[in-house]
Amino acid sequence: MASNTLVSRRGSDVRKAPGRRARRPADAGRQRTLISPAQLGRSRGKAVYWIVFAAVVLLFTVAFLGPLYWMVTGGLKTTQEVVQSPPTAFPSSVHTENYRQAWTVMDLSKLLFNTLYYAFGALAFQLVLDVAAAYSLSKLRPVFGKVILGMMLATLMIPATVLVVPQYLTVLDVPIFQRNLLNSPWAIWLPSVTNAFNIFLLKRFFDSIPRELLDAAAIDGASPLRTLRSVVLPISRPILGVVSIFAVVGVWKDFLWPMLTLPDPSKQTLNVGIYSLASGVPENVLIAALTIASIPTLLIFLIFQRNIMSGLTAGGLKG
Repeated sequence: MASNTLVSRRGSDVRKAPGRRARRPADAGRQRTLISPAQLGRSRGKAVYWIVFAAVVLLFTVAFLGPLYWMVTGGLKTTQEVVQSPPTAFPSSVHTENYRQAWTVMDLSKLLFNTLYYAFGALAFQLVLDVAAAYSLSKLRPVFGKVILGMMLATLMIPATVLVVPQYLTVLDVPIFQRNLLNSPWAIWLPSVTNAFNIFLLKRFFDSIPRELLDAAAIDGASPLRTLRSVVLPISRPILGVVSIFAVVGVWKDFLWPMLTLPDPSKQTLNVGIYSLASGVPENVLIAALTIASIPTLLIFLIFQRNIMSGLTAGGLKG
């Protein structure tokens, strides 16, 4: 009787121990999938799985790479082969001179220089002003900071085409300064600075920086600006790389806004310049010019795709 009482007491103590965890079910850690491991282990299940997987991969590959393949091969065809119906999957004869003709006839070197000038100018302004705005909202915590951030994020819900007319009227006659910014780089640079998405990405990353680092810098006598320059920016390279890529690609692929604000042919971007000269150029040469215009952004993505993903996920979890 005494032994039974002792066992029952020990059992109650074990159940009431604060550090003990209840046993998890045997299948609690298993991942639930559409196909169970038992079905996948069978030969028929494996065959169905790999057939569906290959079909989905092939479908998405054709959907995404098909237009790129048609554009690259279209620049290698003759004019008659480009416009014929049904189109040919492979060029009957390769004409690489179409790319050389597109480079010289459409003056792509000048358009490429203009686009790079606008893109890296917008990048410089975004890195300076967006970083300052995100840092102040994250670490300096100004009055009504949350309200300001909420209003910035609310602008992401507004379609970009709705803002074209107000922005154009502002650039046409800048308030207070009374300046016309058409045909000037400022017409591209200033609207690109107001990027709420980049400010949100930067702020989210700055929020993940431990407060102890900033407190240590403040104890050493560093001002907020010195702390930003010497502490925050060196450890923010991943997210700064993502914002830089977004800034360059955003200006590079933009078409409507440069077409409205840069009517001078000598100051147009690559996309607008190709569109302006498209009427007097053969179709195969035009497709070759479009291929050349697409190469830089594709190279940026292929080279920095890992940086894009790591920068987007950086700061998501606080360590």
